Amino acid sequence: MQRLPREFFGRNAPIVAPLLLNKVLVVGQSAGRITEVEAYTQDDPASHSFKGVTRRNAVMFGRAGHLYVYFTYGMHHCANVVTGVVDDGQAVLIRAVDPMSGVAAMVQRRGRSNHLSDGPGKLTQAFAIDLTLNGLDICDEAALPDDTTVGIFDDGLPPPDQPQVTPRIGIRAGVDTPWRWMAAAGITCRGRADT
Repeated sequence: MQRLPREFFGRNAPIVAPLLLNKVLVVGQSAGRITEVEAYTQDDPASHSFKGVTRRNAVMFGRAGHLYVYFTYGMHHCANVVTGVVDDGQAVLIRAVDPMSGVAAMVQRRGRSNHLSDGPGKLTQAFAIDLTLNGLDICDEAALPDDTTVGIFDDGLPPPDQPQVTPRIGIRAGVDTPWRWMAAAGITCRGRADT
């Protein structure tokens, strides 16, 4: 597998998002194929960056290829990867993955053996993603802590030719913008709860 380079993420979020489908998210020993994503840009009223830089969203305005992790609803973390150029706050939310390896650890973290990572909060719990990873550069292996693997990789499987495209969910503004993409595996989870 090849780690995705910074250039991959250095484009606008709506371009990067569908290209992330079928890529592989790796955190430690856990890996999963990305099946659902959403794009957010600074001119998007649904984006955390819409009102400018804050302490919470500052990572979104930095270099592409960094993780933007935030805490929501007082109980869940969500994982995004920063896209675009510096000072233009945008990111892609990774909403769901199909587990590939490290499944036993995911089951232990989630306390269940089904629906391990078919929503953004489930995914972060299964992969042990929390605020300690906020701002982590996933394009520079040398910048990662010792013996730590965190990144998004290409194992040769291309993104789907015709992913399902829908408006984003779980938001109050920009609800009609069709910036949610799902691979075939993600389509089967359509009726699930968000987290």
